[in-house]
Amino acid sequence: MPNFYGQTHRRPTWRRRDRNEGFRIVAVKPGDVRRLSRKAGEVKIPKVGWVRFRWSRPALQAKSFRVTRDAAGRWHVAFAVIPQPIPAPGTGAVVGVDRGVTVSAALSTGELLVVPPLRETEKKRLLRLQRRLARARRGSKRRGKTKAAIARLKAREGDRRKDWVEKTSTDLARRFDVIAVEDLKISAMTRSAKGTVEAPGRNVRQKAGLNQGILTNGWGRLVTRVQDKAPDRVRMIDPRYTSQTCNACGHIARESRKSQALFLCVACKHRDHADVNAAKNLRDTPQGIAVAARGGLLLGGPVNREPQRDLLLVG
Repeated sequence: MPNFYGQTHRRPTWRRRDRNEGFRIVAVKPGDVRRLSRKAGEVKIPKVGWVRFRWSRPALQAKSFRVTRDAAGRWHVAFAVIPQPIPAPGTGAVVGVDRGVTVSAALSTGELLVVPPLRETEKKRLLRLQRRLARARRGSKRRGKTKAAIARLKAREGDRRKDWVEKTSTDLARRFDVIAVEDLKISAMTRSAKGTVEAPGRNVRQKAGLNQGILTNGWGRLVTRVQDKAPDRVRMIDPRYTSQTCNACGHIARESRKSQALFLCVACKHRDHADVNAAKNLRDTPQGIAVAARGGLLLGGPVNREPQRDLLLVG
């Protein structure tokens, strides 16, 4: 409460069961963590003793660690270690990454990367469990078991997404010197459209589905992990008109985006995957090859686009 009244923290809330379960240990000594085998290790927890854990990756000397329990009932131990960034290949390669709902990440090289979703059998089971949860009485053991089963399926989906993000971000950091991504305000894009009783929102169910698709594809986590592994090599690009601009001729037209997957330029008939075309525009923008226009007339070209290097050299 003193922190709240000092305006440095938010108001304290009541602790909820199965929410933020865990604790943090500081001042870890070198002998408090030891390795038993290739896949097993032990950590010394005060008042508990030695606890075994799965040694999933090489760990340096950590000064603190945190023990947590997720909604699926699994216990984790995370050591606070700052990893070294991945060195750039030094080839001068630049890649554009366009994030979407149907295609999680489209690269300017033509690669289409998708987060592995739940299998059809898992989706059907999740739907059955959600219906069972809606019929269960609050506080009953049956409701608790159903919530635990749903949490295990959700944890499985989250683990696959995290694994995909780690592998994709590592691959991008190793293959390319510069990674260009859209500067998206994801928190604003995924805000609820429900509104209030006095001013209810419109198309609430459609917006909720879009929000779920954005969060399921891990847009924010992907960029965060790329920035962690390749610092100072990520370029945040203004996303305006990148999906409507032809990468071949630079013509801007909304009609060129025929569908979610097809881009067919109305001026030069250039044909490409819509997400790959947008990724190429992101790739070319920071290098000065093509600049994403900020409006302007379609016939005479945009009148308020960024200055070109060749024009600045004239005279």
